[in-house]
Amino acid sequence: MKNKIVSADAAAAVIQRGDTVSVSGFVGIGTPDELLLAIERRFRTTGGPTDLSLVFAAAPGDGKDRGLNRLAVPGLLRRAIGGHWSLVPKLAQLAVDGEIEAYNLPLGCIAQLYRDIAAHRAGLLSRVGLRTFVDPRLGGGKINARTTEDLVSLLDVGGTEYLLYKAFPIQVALVRGTTADTAGNITLEREALTLDVLPAAMAAKNSGGLVIAQVERLAQEGSLDARRVQIPGVLVDCVVLAEPENHRQTYAVQHNGALSGQVRVPLDRIPALPLDERKIVARRAALELPPGGIVNLGIGMPEGVAAVAAEEKVLSFLTLTAEPGVIGGMPQGGLNFGAALNPEAVIQQNQQFDFYDGGGLDMACLGMAQADAEGNVNVSRFGGRLAGAGGFINISQNARKLVFAGTFTAGGLHVAIENDELRIVHEGRSRKFIKAVEQVTFSGSYAGEVGQPVFYVTERCVLRRTAEGVELTEVAPGIDIDRDILAHMDFRPIVRNPRLMDARLFRPERMGLDQVLLGFRVADRVSYDPEGNTLFINFEGFHVRSLDDVEAVRREVEARCRMVGRKVALVVNYDGFTLDAAVSDAWFSMVAYLEDRYYASASRYTTSAFMRLKLGAGLSERQLKPHVFETAREAHDFAAAHQGSERAPA
Repeated sequence: MKNKIVSADAAAAVIQRGDTVSVSGFVGIGTPDELLLAIERRFRTTGGPTDLSLVFAAAPGDGKDRGLNRLAVPGLLRRAIGGHWSLVPKLAQLAVDGEIEAYNLPLGCIAQLYRDIAAHRAGLLSRVGLRTFVDPRLGGGKINARTTEDLVSLLDVGGTEYLLYKAFPIQVALVRGTTADTAGNITLEREALTLDVLPAAMAAKNSGGLVIAQVERLAQEGSLDARRVQIPGVLVDCVVLAEPENHRQTYAVQHNGALSGQVRVPLDRIPALPLDERKIVARRAALELPPGGIVNLGIGMPEGVAAVAAEEKVLSFLTLTAEPGVIGGMPQGGLNFGAALNPEAVIQQNQQFDFYDGGGLDMACLGMAQADAEGNVNVSRFGGRLAGAGGFINISQNARKLVFAGTFTAGGLHVAIENDELRIVHEGRSRKFIKAVEQVTFSGSYAGEVGQPVFYVTERCVLRRTAEGVELTEVAPGIDIDRDILAHMDFRPIVRNPRLMDARLFRPERMGLDQVLLGFRVADRVSYDPEGNTLFINFEGFHVRSLDDVEAVRREVEARCRMVGRKVALVVNYDGFTLDAAVSDAWFSMVAYLEDRYYASASRYTTSAFMRLKLGAGLSERQLKPHVFETAREAHDFAAAHQGSERAPA
């Protein structure tokens, strides 16, 4: 076909009874609602197709009626294999009630499995899922008794345990893009995510199946930039032009260019979170952020960590990511979850999980619905409610450091924050720290065996899994351990000598997180060697943004020099130093003032040739000899040859 453009109803008509249908989408991002509406409409009108099997990595839905919720019609489905179920409650209810066969497998593993199906491999070999409910020894990801086929098996490879996720053919792939030409080439320039549309299309095509693409606009054949085509036309069988309402960028917005990298918005205009229990948790989790590190933030309570990082102006010092493929920027929450404002890059979802599974994350902050004495965590199933694991298992098993974030109890919790202290006004109805979780989504014992640091952060305390068990390590000021913590746990943690949580967590003003994470406290950057009469200042990674920063340096250095009582030999490390142009004059004037009064000699060093030139020019303009070197050795040798001995001003 040279012209592959068809109506939604014509596209839905090609789906046959018993087909396995993969559906793209992460919440509302990339979800082909026009196609799903057409399938539902056909079934309600004609009674067909029936006995379909759905495959989806994330939960393409809004928690109500849109997305895959449209297909939760008795008789339409026989089976569903999904990673996250929370936003497809109508489909989840069919699974919990045993109306369909149903599996919950790790989101990342489903995303990666598309590639194995496309390549006609036996399946995906992975350690993700071991010792969780996905492990065949603990259920194999089956949701109900009606589900009997084993899709996950345990293998021994060279003495190491692995799980094999079985490959199966896909007859139809429903994907979504932005622009299609008449030959079926698809670009995704206005989409917030690329997801797995390419490997899913390949999986269907190499299974002898069909690929149906939903787009928001059409182009003439040959007019698209080949380097922007994400799904080649050779893989696409038909294209459907969607109505705008059925092709929203997310379920929260019609289109925001900052989510697709077309524009960048000022993040300093984002409102700060109100000071409540959620912000306390987000702030305490943010204290664990690794400077320069790569971090994943999960859905729910962890979303607040991004808002805290933005308020504290530390987003530029780390890289936040989201599992569907976002790298950098500020990850979003709610029905925008999965997207990010001002992303640095957007890659395929399966590629993101390759990176995660291989240990690429320095830290992950994830939600915590239930935790037990073994340190196990459950976020996937609670009695009759099926939430699903999503990417939780991939992420939690492989991050170098893991922080679980959530309130201590749930359902009606009300707290008061007064005078840097926390008071429980009304306790939540449901306990989160119970004797044994209902389903093991994260294995505490497995984490202990591999030496993974694991923290459980709440508004009133912090716990940590140690080799001996779960230990209470921090308590909020104003909280009584027996009354407010132990009385609301079904197990007793190890209690040795817990320290108080940082009082700044409970204050309305900014915490100064940049100083905490990056050592911006000038006092910690200045040291004196009395034997050599040398004052050393470490400005590595220091960013001077304001006159307040300049004044803080002057005040601290002058105080130290006055304590010494004589002029000193100064050595300064300027590696990684950043000086904003707006305060450059003030900075060099301050340097000249200090050098004239307190230094017998001054040497500076940095490996940056640009910074050496900038320092040299700024100092020379004030009639100071620059003495700017490339290495620390040269700077220290200069200082040793010019040790100060004169008395400093009183």
